[in-house]
Amino acid sequence: MVLVCGPAGAGKSTHARRLADDGYAVLSFDAEAWRRGLRDHPVDAEDAATVHAHLQRELLRHVAAGDRVVVDSSFWSRSSRDAYRDLLRPHGVEPVVHLLDTPREVVLERLAARRHRGPDDVVVPRERAEAYLDGFQVPTPDEGPLVVLDGRDRGGVVE
Repeated sequence: MVLVCGPAGAGKSTHARRLADDGYAVLSFDAEAWRRGLRDHPVDAEDAATVHAHLQRELLRHVAAGDRVVVDSSFWSRSSRDAYRDLLRPHGVEPVVHLLDTPREVVLERLAARRHRGPDDVVVPRERAEAYLDGFQVPTPDEGPLVVLDGRDRGGVVE
């Protein structure tokens, strides 16, 4: 069970697709939001809670089936990561956080190239992108299992 973590533009969805190629089921916040017609960032708090509730139900369904699963979301705050840990703990599952460590300039360049063509291409204005980067709470090993990935090549292991 993997939580893919990083700001918009870090390469999370690309990494999640790689995991899908290895047999993981992918649950994507952006894909579910897009499916629901939510096209702008940030998604308002009520809609975000609805999307996360859906992902969590699907996650528990996959866990009960014994599937390998990855949740693709920013997990920008420790509390957002802890909410998923707390959900999984009673089921004996400890998620591994995969942090996409991508330099700020690379993230901003990727976001500037977006054209709003799909859930992995949502336009994020520069001011919003900078706020996301500035507010991002980097996970640390004291939270639980952590793998740091080099987001420049969209998923190479750093540590």
